[in-house]
Amino acid sequence: MLLVIDVGNTNTVFAVFEKEAQEHSWRCKTESSRSSDEYAVFLKQLFELVDIKWSDIHDVVISSVVPDANFHLTNLCRKYINFEPFFVNSSSVDIEIDLDNPDEIGADRIVNAVAVNAHYRLPAVVIDFGTATTFDVIDKGGVYKGGVIAPGIRLSVDALTSHTAKLPQINIEKPDNVIGKNTAEAMKSGMYWGYIGVIETIINKIKAEMGCEVFVIATGGLASLYAQSTKAIDTVDENLIFKGLIEIYKKENENE
Repeated sequence: MLLVIDVGNTNTVFAVFEKEAQEHSWRCKTESSRSSDEYAVFLKQLFELVDIKWSDIHDVVISSVVPDANFHLTNLCRKYINFEPFFVNSSSVDIEIDLDNPDEIGADRIVNAVAVNAHYRLPAVVIDFGTATTFDVIDKGGVYKGGVIAPGIRLSVDALTSHTAKLPQINIEKPDNVIGKNTAEAMKSGMYWGYIGVIETIINKIKAEMGCEVFVIATGGLASLYAQSTKAIDTVDENLIFKGLIEIYKKENENE
């Protein structure tokens, strides 16, 4: 079995694959100080529920945007699985990255670009609804051209409520009306329809700059919620990063 780990700024997801079929996945809050032993306790309890042993794991591939967590995950793999994990970075993929400094791109954005190259028509844009909302552009030749980084939706809600005295915490959901009749409804409208406006404006400007149509894939926890209200998104793929990690893993094994 292959253990795939996606470390985001907010959550860390563990998934177990048998060949290319996802068998199980689990999520926990990302804490950069969590020790390898703490990770091991968490995983051991989950593994026991589905009858997986440490010895069943034959390799580990990791996408991480939290450098401080990498040390503990490396020790987890060394101590409990007896494997050196493979970390994705700009030099470990076979796609061209057309940036001023390719090393500064987040691993998650690289992995998504690899997945798009393997599974979708090009040119394409990936909208990833994570801690930040990112737009990643892949041209018709499969080259990663760059993108856009905007504040994440939940991050925007937290910023709004923490810097104002009377604004409440809200759930992120599609409101019945654009015009809110109370504070919570008005905030929900702003967070929902405001970001629909952001999505549509950025996608239209990307198309204009590229001079062509693009296929738009949305991923991340809020992708389905926002995709239902805009034609700017062509499809939703919640497993995009896993598909990319599998592709990178297969290519790495071919090169060995």
